[in-house]
Amino acid sequence: MSAPSTRAASSLSRRVLRTCRRPQPSSPLVTASLPTPAIAVSLQEAQQPRRALSSTPRRPQEYGYDNQNQNQPRWAYTPPQMKGKFRLNPIRNPSRTEWKVNEDPSKLDGMYLRFLGRDGDKLLPDEIKWLAVTHKSFDQGRRGFNDRLAYFGRNIMIQEAAQYILTLDTGVDVDGTASGGRGKQDPHGREPFRHPALDRTDNFHAVQPMDLMDKKKIAKLGTEMGLNTVMRWKPRLPENLIGSGIDIVINQVIFAIVGAVALQQGSATAGRIVREKIFKRTRELS
Repeated sequence: MSAPSTRAASSLSRRVLRTCRRPQPSSPLVTASLPTPAIAVSLQEAQQPRRALSSTPRRPQEYGYDNQNQNQPRWAYTPPQMKGKFRLNPIRNPSRTEWKVNEDPSKLDGMYLRFLGRDGDKLLPDEIKWLAVTHKSFDQGRRGFNDRLAYFGRNIMIQEAAQYILTLDTGVDVDGTASGGRGKQDPHGREPFRHPALDRTDNFHAVQPMDLMDKKKIAKLGTEMGLNTVMRWKPRLPENLIGSGIDIVINQVIFAIVGAVALQQGSATAGRIVREKIFKRTRELS
């Protein structure tokens, strides 16, 4: 049994030896494998050291953009880099694309004076004043929008509403009327646990923070302050503002103003504005 295996091993050794002794390929094959002049040039360029990266931004003229709006404030124009060469979707109804918004800073300051009171136009810088009244539907959001400010301001108003409810007298609703159900005696004569620190928490049975933040009342307050004439947005149906959600947009703008004041002037100033300029006025609205 060892003879076949020995012959196989010797045969394999001979084949390996012949392969190792095989002559090298001729020079034409080697010449054919050399790179062409174009490839050689590209390889030579790749081997050259790259230039250092520059931290200096390129000028707008190098991109072919017009720089005529360089000295204007950011809220006043759309950056040309964010504009497309053509529309991707065709205009089906041209009348719905026409919508004008306020561009007068004095008119915006007048709204802040009516809404926030004396020196209300000085609580926020110009850029933030425009950002707070800008909805994301305006100019496709290319000039900034107030979503984050509105989210922050809404949470502040919910907290102020909860604190306001806790200050109400026990058994009295927000509108001053007696609340029903909390003064009834237990039919089985049971006495609930009572503590002075917990007495006013029962007020949440009669009214919730969202009751003070009624969407219709806040929208009506914003309309009386002239906010609907200065906010920047694009309604879906210009002929039907209610159907386009103008009440929601006004609510969001008011939330954004509260959030902007809180970030700029502090929570104490924002809380005072919520209590005196919003809740007190909405309670007087029918």
